[in-house]
Amino acid sequence: MKKTEELKAEILMALGHPNRIRIVESLREGKKCNCELVVELGLEQSNLSRHLKVLIEAGILISWREGVRMSYRIADKRIYEILELAGIIARSNIEMKAKALKGA
Repeated sequence: MKKTEELKAEILMALGHPNRIRIVESLREGKKCNCELVVELGLEQSNLSRHLKVLIEAGILISWREGVRMSYRIADKRIYEILELAGIIARSNIEMKAKALKGA
């Protein structure tokens, strides 16, 4: 059985690519099929599939087949809390760097 630290690292690593964050944000409103995600995000199908696989393996997304299409949704909406906190930290870092440049 994996340790909690390893499980946390898997989730954070899965979120560690801008396109995967874009996918998660795109699913904020609800489920979408891969054909919708390809168009919305402007990714190649093969590239999208690789990113979706990483998110599914990390337990961030759930997938299922609807006829010939694959559909996806967020497994746990609390993932958006992680993204919100990351955004707050990123903005804070930018502000600190700007202040340091002004003071230099």
